[in-house]
Amino acid sequence: MGEKYTSIPDKQLEFIKQQKMYFVGTATADSRINISPKGMDSFVVLNANRVLWLNVTGSGNESAAHLQKNDRMTIMFCSFEKVPLILRLYGHARMVLTGDDDWDELYSLFEPIAGARQIFDVSVDLVHTSCGYGVPLYDFVGERQTLKKWAEKKGDDGIRDYWLDKNAISLDDETIPLGKMDD
Repeated sequence: MGEKYTSIPDKQLEFIKQQKMYFVGTATADSRINISPKGMDSFVVLNANRVLWLNVTGSGNESAAHLQKNDRMTIMFCSFEKVPLILRLYGHARMVLTGDDDWDELYSLFEPIAGARQIFDVSVDLVHTSCGYGVPLYDFVGERQTLKKWAEKKGDDGIRDYWLDKNAISLDDETIPLGKMDD
């Protein structure tokens, strides 16, 4: 059944590398709780206590809003394949915006994705596994190309306008910092 670790064991590192999807959870003391599914090869393990995930332009920006008041973040992976497992990474995150001093260095660890807007740098302090026996079986068919094509079609100016229109205010009416677009 479940185990707890202070860092990501090698066996779980291999499990993470095989996953096509993960979920990110954030909240403040008085905000709505946000749980967001992620994919698109947007997750990198730097070491057993540090991971990065690349956030691309979407309909909301709640993780960024929450981090301004509370840096706690939970990342969950679960197996939809034969061997059941749920793996949660608990930690504290910092947000790196486009244009920040370390953006280029960290962004170089990912395949370029149109509309990339933040990198979350997470210091993992607890790893918790659980059985996953109740998670249904699913087959991975492929990555959706819709968001990539949408962002490429919009271009940098269109993405920046979208950020200002749709990503600058949270569901709880908090202002969200936005990175710089390349000129």
